[in-house]
Amino acid sequence: MDTLTESKAERMDAFAAATKAAASAFVPPPPRTVNETGLPFIFLVELAVKVLFLRGLVRLVELASHMKLSVSVLDPMMAFMRTEKLCEVTRIGSSGTDADIAYKLTDLGRSRGVEYLNRCGYAGPAPVTLECYSTEIRARSVASLRIARAAVLAEFGDIVVNAGVLDQLGAAMNSGRAMFIHGPAGSGKTYLAERLAGLLTGTIGVPHAVYAGGEVIQMYDPVVHRPPEAGSGPENAFHPRQLRDARWVTCLRPAVLTGGELTLDMLDLKFDETTRYYQAPPHLKANNGIFIIDDLGRQRCSPTDLLNRWIVPMDRKTDFLSLHTGYKFEVPFDVIVVFSSNLPPADLGDGAFLRRIGYKIHVGPMSERDYREVFMRACDQHGIARCDDTFAYLVREHHQREGRPMLACYPRDLLSQVRDKGAYEGEVPQLTPAAIQWAWNNYFSGAGDSHIQGD
Repeated sequence: MDTLTESKAERMDAFAAATKAAASAFVPPPPRTVNETGLPFIFLVELAVKVLFLRGLVRLVELASHMKLSVSVLDPMMAFMRTEKLCEVTRIGSSGTDADIAYKLTDLGRSRGVEYLNRCGYAGPAPVTLECYSTEIRARSVASLRIARAAVLAEFGDIVVNAGVLDQLGAAMNSGRAMFIHGPAGSGKTYLAERLAGLLTGTIGVPHAVYAGGEVIQMYDPVVHRPPEAGSGPENAFHPRQLRDARWVTCLRPAVLTGGELTLDMLDLKFDETTRYYQAPPHLKANNGIFIIDDLGRQRCSPTDLLNRWIVPMDRKTDFLSLHTGYKFEVPFDVIVVFSSNLPPADLGDGAFLRRIGYKIHVGPMSERDYREVFMRACDQHGIARCDDTFAYLVREHHQREGRPMLACYPRDLLSQVRDKGAYEGEVPQLTPAAIQWAWNNYFSGAGDSHIQGD
């Protein structure tokens, strides 16, 4: 098996160039009128009433910042609310500018606020329309990315991995299709799948919420959607030179990881009976990025049912979601789905499903040369002096004699036990055959000291 040989500096320079070429800023224009928001006028009025109900006296600038809408959009709404006796205006400063204008609800407005919150508790930034969301997702499709070999070498250059597997991963990312990473437990499948997120370049826009069928779906999730750099965030929506729609947050392409906890109902819209609005399912949050389903076969639902859920979305790049009202609508499915499993593909799906998975990538045991490199790096990470003789003992007496494959997880797990024992005994951990034997017995059989051989 081949490992990577390029210098780290060369790989990082190549990756930086590829990233810069692929990146494109997300700059949708801001709406200047209510009509340009695409939202019903009365919906925006109700949203403003709810914000005022929860916050009390609010400056116009603060209301604009909260709703992520410009003053030119808010002005007709506030005028309507004043005409309908829902709010009243006051000045709380002496500058004589719009920044001094503040609003508070009247008794009628507060009564309406309770009614509106009982109907839908969402009182955050104004949502975008489903049509606008779908258009922007398709415009920045993850399938449009082109991943060069240099980018793959840069992202995976600090780990030991088979070069053939890297070629498969890079090609699979360019395809925009689903991939199936399989192999024995401990071979590094999940780690490789998570590192694929580093190949996603450019920025996308994620709306705070989406308006569909008269309901609000909260989309932006700070756990999933990360800004391009720490501390960056939407600009002040009140600023007259605002150049983008602040209802969108500029983010890196997302990578969502789920595992054995995944159930079929998690892939549907989640309606919160308390807040009375929806949370987007994980694959919708992953749009324009990757969605990793780890440990396929360990979910509480059958693998067949779970896989069948993805046949149409993977084939047509669209999914269908339903509201509790019965309204059904189409959303983009612009996601590279990564399945990871200890089981071979043939044991998990029939031909109809497997045909829709572009790449089946096997991650198996390592060569002795690669295994040695992983082992020695793990020694350095755990503060244990390297010892070629002890490594040879491990391979000869355990892997070869017991027929145990050399998997990527073993060095880290075994050496962490050697380190733990040294800390317990108050000594610097030593890499000896006895120490490896002790760790091996703990790890595989729990035999403890009963099988420890001499140094």
